[in-house]
Amino acid sequence: MKKFALEIKWGVIFTIVLLLWMVMEKLLGWHGKHIDKHAIYTNFFAILAILIYVLALLEKRKNIYNGKMSWLQGFLAGIGVTVVVTVLSPLSQYITSTVITPEYFPNVIEHAVKIGKMDLAQAEKYFSLQNFIIQSVVGALLMGIVTSAVVAIFVKRK
Repeated sequence: MKKFALEIKWGVIFTIVLLLWMVMEKLLGWHGKHIDKHAIYTNFFAILAILIYVLALLEKRKNIYNGKMSWLQGFLAGIGVTVVVTVLSPLSQYITSTVITPEYFPNVIEHAVKIGKMDLAQAEKYFSLQNFIIQSVVGALLMGIVTSAVVAIFVKRK
C-alpha cells in the first residue's frame, strides 16, 4: 500500500478537485439557467485534469525515482492515479448528482427535449444516475490511460 501512496494521494486530489469543479459549474449556472453552455464549458476541466497528472508524475519522478524516470515508469504511475480515480468515480458521481446538483438531471432532460436532441424517454434513459456512473467509470479509465501515456512523454527524464 505504501508503494502506491503517491498514486492514491493524487487520485484523491483529482476526485476532490472534480467535486469542487462541479460546485463551480452549479454556481455558474451551467446546471440550470445556462445549461445550454454546459456541454462546451465543462470540457475546460480537462486542463485541471492534465495538470493534476503532470504534478503527480513530477512528484513521482522527483521523490521516488531521484529525478530520473522512463516513459514506462511515468505511464505506470499515471495508471495508478487512474485506477484510484476510476474506483472513486461512482462515489464522486453519486455525490455530484445527489448532493451538489440534484437538479442537473431534470434540467438537462428538459433542455435536451426542448432543443429536439432527444425525446423524453431517450433523455430520461441517457441522463440518469446509473448511466452517468457507468460513463464516469469508463471515461475515467479511458481518459486516464490516454492522459498517462501523453503526460509520461513530457515528464520522462534520463
